[in-house]
Amino acid sequence: MKNLTSADLRRYVRRLLRTFWQHLTVPGDNHTPLLGESPRPWLRRLPYAVALAMMSSLIPSGIGVLVGSFGLVLPVAGALTVAQTVPLLLAITRPLAAWWISAATLVTTATVTARYEQDGGTWPWTAPMILSYVFLLAALALRESRATLVSVWLATVALTALTTTLGLPRSGDGTTMLLIALSGAALLLGWAVRDRAEARRLLTEQEHISEVERERRTLLEERARIARELHDVVAHHMSVIAVQAASAPYRITGVPDEASEEFTAIAGTARESLAEMRRLLGVLRSEESGGEKAPQPGVGQLAQLVETVGRAGVPAELTVEPGLVDLVPQAVGLSAYRIVQEALANVVRHAPGARTWVSVAEDGPALRVTVVNAAPPVRTESLEASVEGTGQGLVGMRERVRLVDGRLDTGPLPDGGFKVAAVLPLDRPDTPLETTA
Repeated sequence: MKNLTSADLRRYVRRLLRTFWQHLTVPGDNHTPLLGESPRPWLRRLPYAVALAMMSSLIPSGIGVLVGSFGLVLPVAGALTVAQTVPLLLAITRPLAAWWISAATLVTTATVTARYEQDGGTWPWTAPMILSYVFLLAALALRESRATLVSVWLATVALTALTTTLGLPRSGDGTTMLLIALSGAALLLGWAVRDRAEARRLLTEQEHISEVERERRTLLEERARIARELHDVVAHHMSVIAVQAASAPYRITGVPDEASEEFTAIAGTARESLAEMRRLLGVLRSEESGGEKAPQPGVGQLAQLVETVGRAGVPAELTVEPGLVDLVPQAVGLSAYRIVQEALANVVRHAPGARTWVSVAEDGPALRVTVVNAAPPVRTESLEASVEGTGQGLVGMRERVRLVDGRLDTGPLPDGGFKVAAVLPLDRPDTPLETTA
């Protein structure tokens, strides 16, 4: 700055003026009407209704002031007033263009009225002019950038100064300062309202993104858990195939050499498939998840689950159709167990102490699992920390049902309770499936 020359100063001033002019002449890219994105039709029409209401009151009063106080002929007074108020409609979609029309009309009106004898009223700005200009600036502040708003206010200050001091036969009174103050207040207020609305929009958007991410993370976690459990189920049966095929020539007498070679090939293929599957799916089991290497639960373990929930303060009753445990495939039994587990965990979290009924029965070619709880007792404390569910909620239940091509029905009951009903198709094997280690 010490070596700043006059040429540098001139370049800086020219660059500053170009920037100032650009902000005054280049509008923003958003030409959506004010409140045009509102889902409510009456809010979308509100800016037009306000503009028309102001025009209907400002036009007659503006014409009356110009004719009565300054003696302008009616056509001139009408043209100036209409030119000053009609931009209110344009400001809904093109506020910067409307400001140019309004500012030019202000200067023109002040220039015309300066040549007439004043009989009362104020000069150079009448009350209808000030109201129209201030409302237009408020609309401008809701749409344009901060730099444009600052430029418009500086231009307003410059216009009032030029109008009242340069080449006009009379000096302005307090209305010049009033216009400067009100225009600054309108721009500042519109700026604050716009920033608040933008902050709320960003907050709502961020909350929506967070909720979507939480649901996506929950879905991925449940799918990973299902993949680990499927790994255990498939690994067991592939191991059985490999063992049976490899031992068949020794267990069965009189097996031809061709059949023995075929059994050997089957055993080799099974072992290769098992090794490949473990390489692909084994990464889903973390080193800390040692508890998941235990046998997977099924319908036979529902009694222990209900008993555990009962100790947590939820009186639950279990009904399992006799002989059903040995008929349910392991994948279906595991899905049924997880659905009941999550449903009971939800009862503990959201309806502590509520009486609950769990029913598992065969329904034709499908397994019907139903968990129904009554309304929670009055004045019960949450037992959310007492029972640990899968933590996946309805998302996990739907994944379980989708895994076996079943159906899920959930929803509140008229008495204040809640129902979870799942229908899981039974694909019965010839022999019962065992749990895996």
